[in-house]
Amino acid sequence: MIQSGFTYLSFLIFFAGVVVWMEKKHKGKFFEYIPAVVLIYFVAMLLSTIGVWEQTEEINMYYSRFKNNLLPAMIFLMLLKCDLRKIIKLGPKMLIGFFSASISIGIGFIVTYSIFKNMYEPDTWKAFAALCGSWMGGTGNMVAVQGALNVSDAKLGYTLLMDSINYAIWVMILLALVPFANKFNKWIKADTSLIDEVGAEIAKAQEKERKIIEFTDMILLTGVSLFVAAIAMFISTKLPQSDFLSETTWTVIIVTVAGIIAAMTPLAKVPGSSEISNLMLYTIIGLIASRANFAELAQAPLYIISGFVILGIHGFILFLAAKLFKLDLFTCGVASLANIGGVASAPILAAAYSEALIPIGVLMALMGYVIGTGGGLLVGKILSMI
Repeated sequence: MIQSGFTYLSFLIFFAGVVVWMEKKHKGKFFEYIPAVVLIYFVAMLLSTIGVWEQTEEINMYYSRFKNNLLPAMIFLMLLKCDLRKIIKLGPKMLIGFFSASISIGIGFIVTYSIFKNMYEPDTWKAFAALCGSWMGGTGNMVAVQGALNVSDAKLGYTLLMDSINYAIWVMILLALVPFANKFNKWIKADTSLIDEVGAEIAKAQEKERKIIEFTDMILLTGVSLFVAAIAMFISTKLPQSDFLSETTWTVIIVTVAGIIAAMTPLAKVPGSSEISNLMLYTIIGLIASRANFAELAQAPLYIISGFVILGIHGFILFLAAKLFKLDLFTCGVASLANIGGVASAPILAAAYSEALIPIGVLMALMGYVIGTGGGLLVGKILSMI
């Protein structure tokens, strides 16, 4: 049984490393349906349930300090690749498609929560806000909302369960629709002439970027991200507090703004921000899971059903938007998956249409990082008033 804080932290990072290595080395179907981040969460949760480590004062100290300090640094690094100037170049139709997907997801959460409200556990709105952050952006946004709203680690288990099961089925549905793109586009009367041009332009710009990560890149990005996090946490103590705007919430907002601004500076061209932010993300996920317990997931079926209701509402509203704005199936599908699946899956769906369109999938997914945290917090505020 682990009682040392350092051993506890070291084991979680070691375990996360092994899972990520397995995902890279073994290209089977298993990791297509159960991503490494989900496996890390549920195995760490299982180890916590059977008592592999104790909740000692030292372990609790390691948990809170590392999680709270790494979170703002991770958010800052995560946003460094989200240059708003590049996103604007996607054109109005693709931006309309993306934001239609984001808004419909938010509406899906609000309607679903209203329907099943009396069946949920107390404070479920916080867990829904965290999942909404994920389904508008990515896992990093979910963790950011979790920290901002102080969502219990146990409740985050529900969100990751929905994020795994509901998301996997949604990906299969979107991939199954690819062969029907031409028929859909003709029926909608969508103009697809600009898509290939935009994809080629973005790909050409990405080819000029330096790919090899050097030591100077890693130490610069790590140092800047940690220093920005420290400044944000200091400023947050000086700002007014409320039930919704805590110190952590202010910290998340400040580093989000800082990351968006920094993405338009030369710092954004330094390679390695995604890799370092993922290292922080997987460490945070392991820490969160280490405090959860399977015995607290008694309402899992209800949450999975809720996930399908949310996706159904999202799909219906996105279809109406496609009809209204004459959006092609590629734009709708990639916009949906850029929100719900993020960088890991949006490019895969884009490639199913054409390899030339992969950069569009990547850029739309990165856009989710920009709005995911704010969108999750906004939906959470609405849910808290229902």
